Amino acid sequence: MKISAFIITYNEEQNIARCITSLLSIVEEIIVVDSYSKDKTVQIAESLGAKIFYHQFSGFGEQKAFAIEQTTNDWILSIDADEVVSPELQDSIREVKEHNTHDGYSFSILTNYCGKWIRHCGWYPQPKLRLLNKQKGHINKKLVHEGFVMNDKNEPISILKGDLLHHSYNTISDHSRKIQLYTEMSAKNSVALGRTVSLLKVIVAPRWVFIYHYIIRLGFLDGYWGYILCKNISYESFIKYTKIRLYSRAMRKALSVG
Repeated sequence: MKISAFIITYNEEQNIARCITSLLSIVEEIIVVDSYSKDKTVQIAESLGAKIFYHQFSGFGEQKAFAIEQTTNDWILSIDADEVVSPELQDSIREVKEHNTHDGYSFSILTNYCGKWIRHCGWYPQPKLRLLNKQKGHINKKLVHEGFVMNDKNEPISILKGDLLHHSYNTISDHSRKIQLYTEMSAKNSVALGRTVSLLKVIVAPRWVFIYHYIIRLGFLDGYWGYILCKNISYESFIKYTKIRLYSRAMRKALSVG
């Protein structure tokens, strides 16, 4: 069983070496698809043995679909540049390579938020399908929140022991920038699909989101940073629904004028 890992990148010189190094002992091929980084991402990745391809960014799903096309093995592992395969997860993947029992495997994602490992807030264990036989599954092409999907929805998926360590948010400013990026892409995708949002949802949904993540999903157990995270998750929902409402109204107005 040979595995091709793929990573999409743009200005990831702070993360890429750590990510690739965690893959070297468990995969046979590492594909990096870069969106014309302006830093040393490509040079670092090449020095660690990755194969480099360039592709203009057109959405996370499309970018990863292009990356999959470059892989030469049936088994593929999706990992982001700011993620690291933990030693325990490395061992689990090695065991799968020796004794494979499924066509898809999920990893638990453990996120570091401003220096705090988040184990609640609905963010952990948050298992996601990240390793699969590409003959048995594919990646959806959503602009944002893309992911692997098994061709047969009833196909059993195994969750491996060990965590995929996510170093995404070093500061609150990092989170704020990503909120703006993800809500923009999500809102435009929703409007393109004909979705709209009521004013009531804009008002009520963020409050419910905070209650859900902070109380129901025990975010308070993550202390101060759990509270800050849940507030930002709530804020993200407010921004997303506000943008959907504004963009859908603008589209209707443009169509009526036309």
